[in-house]
Amino acid sequence: MDPMLEGKALLDKARSLSNRPEDQIARGCGYVGPSGRVLKKSFYRALVAAKGYTLPSSAASSTGLSKGRQAEFRTRVHGNGNLLIGQAYTRRMGLEPGQEFRIEIHRETGAIWLLPLEDSTLKT
Repeated sequence: MDPMLEGKALLDKARSLSNRPEDQIARGCGYVGPSGRVLKKSFYRALVAAKGYTLPSSAASSTGLSKGRQAEFRTRVHGNGNLLIGQAYTRRMGLEPGQEFRIEIHRETGAIWLLPLEDSTLKT
C-alpha cells in the first residue's frame, strides 16, 4: 500500500494527475483505505493543509455539528470475543498493515503488550 502523500509531494503528484477523475487522483496519492475504498475526505483535507490553510477544529463543535467518529480511549469485547483497537490508535502508534506482533499479558498489571516480531516483514 502506497503511503498517503502530504505537503509538496501531495501537491506535485495531484498536479501530475490533474487530467484524471478525482477518485484516480486520490488513489494515486495514496488515499485508499484497507478495504480499497478511496478516502476522499482525508485526501481533500490533506490538499487544503498542503496549500497552507488550517481548518478550525472547533468550528463543528461550536455550531453543534458532529465531527464524525472520534477516537475514544475505551473499547469493549465483541460478541465473538474479538477486541478492536481501531485505526486511530494503530496510526498513532505508527503501525502499518502486514506488521506482526506477539501478544503478552503482563501478569502483575494485566496490561496487554504488543511485541513486534523481529523477522516480520511488511506486506506491500
